[in-house]
Amino acid sequence: MPLQDHYDVLVVGAGLSGIDAGYRIQTMCPGTDYAILEARESLGGTWDLFRYPGIRSDSDMFTLGFPFEPWTGEKSIADGADILAYLKNTAAKYGIDERIVYSTRVTAADWSSQDTRWTVTVTTPDGEREVTADFFYLCSGYYNYEQGYRPDFPGIEDFPGEVIHPQFWPADGLDVEGKRVTVIGSGATAMTLVPALARKGAAVTMLQRSPTYVISLPSRDAFAHTLRKLLPGKQAYAATRLKNAATSVGFYEFCRRAPGLATKVLRGGVARQLKDSGVDMAAFTPRYNPWDERLCVVPDSDLFTAIRQHDVEVVTDTVERIETDGIRTGSGRSIPADVIVTATGLNVQLAGGATVRVDGQECDPGSRYIYQGLMLEGVPNAAICIGYTNASWTLRADLSAKFFCRFVNHVRQQGHAYGYPTVEREMPTSPALDLAAGYIQRSIATLPKQGDRKPWFLRQNYFADRRDARRADVTDDMTFVRPGERRSPNDDVHRAGAAVGSVA
Repeated sequence: MPLQDHYDVLVVGAGLSGIDAGYRIQTMCPGTDYAILEARESLGGTWDLFRYPGIRSDSDMFTLGFPFEPWTGEKSIADGADILAYLKNTAAKYGIDERIVYSTRVTAADWSSQDTRWTVTVTTPDGEREVTADFFYLCSGYYNYEQGYRPDFPGIEDFPGEVIHPQFWPADGLDVEGKRVTVIGSGATAMTLVPALARKGAAVTMLQRSPTYVISLPSRDAFAHTLRKLLPGKQAYAATRLKNAATSVGFYEFCRRAPGLATKVLRGGVARQLKDSGVDMAAFTPRYNPWDERLCVVPDSDLFTAIRQHDVEVVTDTVERIETDGIRTGSGRSIPADVIVTATGLNVQLAGGATVRVDGQECDPGSRYIYQGLMLEGVPNAAICIGYTNASWTLRADLSAKFFCRFVNHVRQQGHAYGYPTVEREMPTSPALDLAAGYIQRSIATLPKQGDRKPWFLRQNYFADRRDARRADVTDDMTFVRPGERRSPNDDVHRAGAAVGSVA
């Protein structure tokens, strides 16, 4: 799609969130002229970028999939290639792919209250240019796609073998057969990579600084397959989606309300998997409570199968330094390695790294409250998609897209020029993403804050949020400005910030 000079709505990012947003705009805001700006040369976001061995979903596809397009794959915990094919097929089916402008990176977005529109600066293969829009929706996720997180390991520059971050796996693959591979990390990426590398013939060591809670689930959903035989496809999908969402929310609440019992349940499952493996339970006994950090799902027990077959060793230790023949740990142990994979996490980056300004003043998300989980205090006609940390990303993304469309319709139908959330009274603050994971904690100061009341607070509970979203009045705690009225949103933010004091 060629890039126009102006759109009603600009969406940034053609991954799960952007495709979902495109569908909701088409169906809820008919006649709206919109485009999806994608920095890469293809759609799919994470599922197009990440190419490391074994890449798969860590959420079931009946909730990670779109509510309007049934997942028909055999696996509930699906492979990355199948997820990417699903995204491409969905975008093509609904004509969303015709709205995507590829190789177009947003570097800045400037709101003008005088002009009542956004001016978005983009870089394209033909150079830099500007595009204007009435509404702006950031669906680029919260990861830095250009740079993964890697601690500064002493000596790593002298290591003669391969050093790879999973985010940048070689396009032509990597031959690991017969090689000693050490994967540094214990998160979802590491637990995906480790059994996949073992299947490729590598001798794998998973070197973790601290253990992670792990739960083994079947990759095939028996309930879904049974329903597919009894009900039409869309009904079977909807019922399975509801069941899986309820299971996810229920287990999360169980973990938070009864952490001691939840720990026993999770450890019991791991103990059964480790039986006769020679691996001590200490390797899977975290120092924190369940869901203080995200749980790791292991499909069909593949990690534990690799451990039992003695293709994988798990070491809990720190990295003292990288040596020419491997890794020296904090306890003094030497781990020989031909290849080192730094599965040490991702860097958080809101707005895809773009600079956002309102009437010439740069907007710092870390100094703003977040409204309904998607709009920033004092930022007009704009939203940002942030998914759940305790459930499938798409569950929250779809709620956000629908609310954004309701907001767009309200502004237009009521004849407003623009609208923005406004904090009316003092509130204590808490992080919008309440998770102790390293990638969140490293960036906590840059993330928006939430208050202690609706619509400035989300419960991280899909069913409660869905109910609240349906009942939500788009005029609550909102300021709407009529055409010709002179009012800068910055003035309201400054007053709210001065009253609250704890926003900064």
